[in-house]
Amino acid sequence: MKVMTEEKIRKILQILKDTYPNAKTALRYETPFQLLIATMLSAQSTDKQVNKITGKLFKKYSTPYDFASLEPKELEEFIRSCGLYKSKAKNIIETSKIIVEKHGGKVPRNFNDLVKLPGVGRKTANVILNNAFDIPAFAVDTHVHRVANRLGLANGKNPIETERDLMENVPKELWGRAHHWLIHHGRRICRARNPRCDRCPLRTLCEYEEKEI
Repeated sequence: MKVMTEEKIRKILQILKDTYPNAKTALRYETPFQLLIATMLSAQSTDKQVNKITGKLFKKYSTPYDFASLEPKELEEFIRSCGLYKSKAKNIIETSKIIVEKHGGKVPRNFNDLVKLPGVGRKTANVILNNAFDIPAFAVDTHVHRVANRLGLANGKNPIETERDLMENVPKELWGRAHHWLIHHGRRICRARNPRCDRCPLRTLCEYEEKEI
């Protein structure tokens, strides 16, 4: 639903663009498959930690064929420092097998096929579509959900509702970039606890009223 005027939305997006002109994913990857693995690993872990893991992991295993042939314990040794590493290892191997057997070794380019992969939810699927294939999608993580609702760009009680609002209120050609702008703003200024409202370039436009999102 429309949560504010188009003029106000335009002003917010312009400020975010000007503030974070080079915003992009911090995950390091060379192929869509590597981005998929890195994104799966990033759940409940920092991008910095994931990059540390994949820096070594991708030197030895880099394709779905490589990962499909692994036993969980083999992969666990590489990703042990990542949260939920046992379930992630299992999902990554199973996902790799499906990609090899059903998709010819290539990461699917559509949402429905992506979310059928073990360990791949809406957010991960949208990250892949947008960053790997340049297909318009709005990935909503905790930062995006929090910042969008504080600013008034969305009025969602959960990530799915927030995604719906953002897709309606943000021009489609900006979905991918706006996703990164909101993440950067959430990390640097609009933090979950003790947001830096005094430093925020959006302060005069923000609808946040000192309540947790």
